Amino acid sequence: MATAKKKGGFSEQEKAAMKERAAELKAQARGAVGEADLLAKVGEMPDDERLLATKFHELVKEVAPDLTSRTWYGMPAYARDGKVLCFFQSGAKMKTRYCTVGFSDQARLDEGSLWPTSFALTTWDATNAQTLRALVTRAVG
Repeated sequence: MATAKKKGGFSEQEKAAMKERAAELKAQARGAVGEADLLAKVGEMPDDERLLATKFHELVKEVAPDLTSRTWYGMPAYARDGKVLCFFQSGAKMKTRYCTVGFSDQARLDEGSLWPTSFALTTWDATNAQTLRALVTRAVG
């Protein structure tokens, strides 16, 4: 009996992210993952995304200085007790039309039985900064 080949599979971006995650886990085991890695990844981003990632990083550091800065699947992330709480995803790296700010199940954003955990981000302005500030504040509890 012949077996069918799986169509599709992981995209090149997904494969690259998984490889980066494997490298991060090895570095974590050596105690070598941190803010320097995050800032290096931000530095690799296109100018417009670098601005967004930098502003988000500054906001998280201000609102939740107890979170640990690190990378997660090669993207900037912020963790508590080793568990990622929120992250920034590059649109260019993932070949999407916008960057994303996301929150994991560790974030305290629960509201009823349905709530958003991922937000498209295309510009940094006072309104977006205020919204993200409120979300990060709420997420950390």
